[in-house]
Amino acid sequence: MARRGKKKGRPVSGWVVLDKPVGMGSTEAVSKIKWLFQAEKAGHAGTLDPLASGMLPIALGEATKTVPYVQDGAKVYRFTVAWGEERSTDDLEGPVTNSSDKRPAEGEVRALLPKYTGVIMQTPPQFSAIKIAGERAYDLAREGETVEIPAREIEIGRLDIIEHDADRTVFEVECGKGTYVRSLARDMGRDLGCFGHIAELRRVEVEPFTPDDFVTVAELEAARFGGRTQASPDEAEAPVDFSAIDALLVETAAALDCLPQVAVSDDAATKIRLGNPVIIRGRDAPVEAEEACATARGKLVAIGAIEQGMFKPKRVFVG
Repeated sequence: MARRGKKKGRPVSGWVVLDKPVGMGSTEAVSKIKWLFQAEKAGHAGTLDPLASGMLPIALGEATKTVPYVQDGAKVYRFTVAWGEERSTDDLEGPVTNSSDKRPAEGEVRALLPKYTGVIMQTPPQFSAIKIAGERAYDLAREGETVEIPAREIEIGRLDIIEHDADRTVFEVECGKGTYVRSLARDMGRDLGCFGHIAELRRVEVEPFTPDDFVTVAELEAARFGGRTQASPDEAEAPVDFSAIDALLVETAAALDCLPQVAVSDDAATKIRLGNPVIIRGRDAPVEAEEACATARGKLVAIGAIEQGMFKPKRVFVG
C-alpha cells in the first residue's frame, strides 16, 4: 500500500504582527498562526517570554527571508518593576532569592536612568536562551546549575519613567537587539539597594511595525472561521476562501523599509528572479548600495547589492 505524502500548506506570504497574550509561548504562537493560515512555512522574529504580552512578528512563506531585518530592528517595551524582591528568573515565575524592606523614591530611580542609557554592558539572566558550552542557560538553570554568562554590549535608546509609587515603577524602554528587560530590572534593583523583578512586561513595537499593525488571535480566528472563534466539529479541513484572514497580513516588503527601494520593470524583474543582474534606471536611482531591495508593481522581487548602477540579486522572492 502506497504511503500518503505529508500534506503541504499554502504558499501564503506576509507578516502577522501578533498581539501575543500572556501565557502563550513564542513557538506555540507560531504553530497557531501557521495552522490558522494553513501556511507552508512560518517563523517569528524574536522570542517573547510566555509571561510577556505584546508584539510578536510572525513571518509566513517568503517573508521568512526577511526575518533578520526585523530581528535587528529597535524594540519598545512597557514594563513594571516590583521593588523589594529579586527572583531567580528575574520575573514572577521564579522563587525569591533576595529581599529588602527598602523602597526607592522616584528621584532615586530617575537619577539612575543615565547609567542605563546609551551603549552599556549587560549580563543576560540565568534563565535565558543564551548558549553555554552548547546548552541553553535556562536548561542548566532548571537543573540547579549556576553558570557564568559573560556580559555583552547592548544599546538603550531611551529609558523613561511612566509611573511610580512606593512599591513599583512603570518604565518604557527603546532598545536594540539582544537586550534583556529582566536584566534591567535586576540590575536597577541591585544599584538601588532594594532588589527588583519584572511584574509586567509588554512589547509595544518592533521596528518597522507599530501598534497599528497589531492583530489578536481572536481576530484571526474570527476571520478564519467566518466570524466564529473556532471551527465546528465537521470542519476538519481549512475553508476554501482565505480572503478574510489573508487581508490581515502585512506585506512582506514592509520588513525592508530600512533598505533603499528600487522600482524595476516586469522584464527586469524576470531577469532578477533568474539570478541575473540588471541596470538600474531612473534619475534618482542609487549608484552604490551594500543592500537594497528591488520591487515591480509594488511587489518585492529581490534583495541585493547595487554596484556601479547595476542591481545584483542575493535573495529573490517568488512573485
